[in-house]
Amino acid sequence: MPTDPGARRAEGAAVPALALRGVSKRYGATTALEGIDLEIAEGEIMGLLGHNGAGKTTLMSLVAGLLRPDTGKIEIHGVPTDRDPRRARRDLGLAPQELGVYPPLTVRQNLRFCAELAGLRGQRARVRAEEVAEPFGLTALLDRRVSGLSGGEQRRVHTAMALLHRPKLVLLDEPTAGVDVETRARLIAYVKELADDGTAVCYSTHYLPEVEALEASVAVLDHGRLIARGTLPELVRSHADSAVELTFHGGVPPLHLPWPVTHDEDGVLRVHVEQPQLATADVLAALGESARLLVNMRVVQPSLESAFLRLTGSGAPDRRPPASPAPSPVPSPAPSAPRTAAPAPGAPANTAPARGARAIGGPDEPPGEDDHGPLARDLEAEQHG
Repeated sequence: MPTDPGARRAEGAAVPALALRGVSKRYGATTALEGIDLEIAEGEIMGLLGHNGAGKTTLMSLVAGLLRPDTGKIEIHGVPTDRDPRRARRDLGLAPQELGVYPPLTVRQNLRFCAELAGLRGQRARVRAEEVAEPFGLTALLDRRVSGLSGGEQRRVHTAMALLHRPKLVLLDEPTAGVDVETRARLIAYVKELADDGTAVCYSTHYLPEVEALEASVAVLDHGRLIARGTLPELVRSHADSAVELTFHGGVPPLHLPWPVTHDEDGVLRVHVEQPQLATADVLAALGESARLLVNMRVVQPSLESAFLRLTGSGAPDRRPPASPAPSPVPSPAPSAPRTAAPAPGAPANTAPARGARAIGGPDEPPGEDDHGPLARDLEAEQHG
């Protein structure tokens, strides 16, 4: 396994932005995470990769305090989350996979409300809401109700709420799900700006070109275990493969080829050769009569995709951006319903944005139980009649 780049930068007494030591989490008989040791340095973007069910969302939920680990320790900027959770998560921002916005409110009100929960007040909250709206293309939408926005626009609001208090550690779980090309480009550029300013970013995605565009380091989870950690060049050099991929009509026919051959459960056969772009003619000639059953051929060069494929032993994540879903209103949250996850430190359980905590901490002391800010108080009064 490649050396942890965060650990390398941590030499010389540097404290990592995030450190997990032997972290495990189980749900009954199902192991979601097993013995995870992982570090992210300040200013590092780490692409968190893995198939559905690999443990990515569980890992982020543990760091954010929405779940508790069964074993192991988590530290944020050197502060153990189990000993001083409020202090540890004050500089943490989370944009979970599931949208958490208030549809009846305008974009501006959503942003200001979350800013107040994070400890910003008055003019500071107003200015910061406008500042974070600009890079996400939300300035022209500030006075529109979120319920009238498209799914991609709502995703932008959702992600912007995680960044209002200028967190030094940001957790982004599938942040480009359902967004358009322009929004994806804006988000990638802004994440790189955050890292340039020293913010550590844990970026979970199924779309591998995003990790390449971010020039991120990589951590690969598979069935709850960390199976690879390193920079992009390290992983490609150590694990990537080159091959000619062949797909046949009616399954793989009996073949006798002079190269190493593997095939997956989807019936895609891989002929492992160096310089596959030069070997395609020889591969076709070697197929003989079976060539008439061939329906697709693809040259696979060493890449993050082929490294992922080799590491996980199964199909790679989609090469295409996720399709945008049809716009649909997000159901209004029930403010009086009990939360099943731990609330954000300093945030009242019934006023946190729906189904996910984004502004986990804030630049000031988090508001106390009787000091949620004017917008928060007005909203709470409105919700409870």
